[in-house]
Amino acid sequence: MDTPSTDRNLFQRLLGLCATRPPADQGAWTFDGDRVVLDLNRTPELASPYGAVRLEGGGLPERVLVVRDGDAYHAFRNRCTHAGRRLDPVPGHECVQCCSMGKSTFDWEGRVLSGSAATPVVTFPVTAADNTLTVSLHVAM
Repeated sequence: MDTPSTDRNLFQRLLGLCATRPPADQGAWTFDGDRVVLDLNRTPELASPYGAVRLEGGGLPERVLVVRDGDAYHAFRNRCTHAGRRLDPVPGHECVQCCSMGKSTFDWEGRVLSGSAATPVVTFPVTAADNTLTVSLHVAM
């Protein structure tokens, strides 16, 4: 079986340019200690399956990628374990992929499916209630 891939040209892969953007409404999310809270009414990017946003800055200790899969949401440390580049969802597939040449691909649980990465990416617990999405950045080691 072929590994699914995001649609990136050679130039985008060489420079590690990801397709996932921050939310258009930067006020749609807040960071409080060890959790990120997103207002789903203000993040239309997450309204459809495989929609995604990347969260950076705002006091976050690390980059976060949030992806919608049907009615479920997934959150990842947005850093490939091979080259440190950002991740993008692969539309139509239950995985995310590094934006670099290595095309490291990870399932929703963060496990390596293919590519250069030797270790999984970190996933974060997500809860959704009342049009609010909460991502816990606390990771048990």
